[in-house]
Amino acid sequence: MRQRAAWVCLLAWAASAAELAPVLRGIENRYNRAQTLEVNFEQTYRGQGRAWKPERGRLLLRKPGKMRWEYSEPPGKLFVTDGKFAWLYTPESNEVERTRLKETEDLRAPLAFLLGKLDFERDFRRFIWRREGEDYWVVAEPKSDRLVYAQVEFRVDREFRIRHVRIQGQDRSLMEFRFEGERLNPPLPESLFVFKPPAGARLIESNL
Repeated sequence: MRQRAAWVCLLAWAASAAELAPVLRGIENRYNRAQTLEVNFEQTYRGQGRAWKPERGRLLLRKPGKMRWEYSEPPGKLFVTDGKFAWLYTPESNEVERTRLKETEDLRAPLAFLLGKLDFERDFRRFIWRREGEDYWVVAEPKSDRLVYAQVEFRVDREFRIRHVRIQGQDRSLMEFRFEGERLNPPLPESLFVFKPPAGARLIESNL
């Protein structure tokens, strides 16, 4: 009886993995073929015993390793990665924080995996998934325990667009992104990813 139950579980797992595999390949194919990306986002964050006010704006990506988060709410806020450093400008304090990209603890940074060659099997060790209407929710745990995040959840539609991401930090914080209006391969000049500190802004350097 136990042996039969074990076989049933094994067959169920194999069927589940077989259904998930084309979803993961579809996501990889969509984003690995793109050199640039533009999408509108809404961002929420919960941590340190409180929930922060939702923020919104436009995200621009360019391979390899470049991101630009332009915020309309709050206006003027900006987060840029240039492939080497991460820059965060906060207009309320008129401060710029610069961190080496590999050492940043900012939970926007995990989305940088979209800027390289996306490979779920290489980067993640365990997957849990479920259907939600025509969409898929995929929960992935990274292979490395040294990353700032412990788990990433994706919601993808039938065209394999990433519509919703939840990033759980090692400190149990949770950052969520909802995406709309995705454009693949729009013309994005290199100058967009060169950070220029606003006049009079105070520079804070971390982990340098």
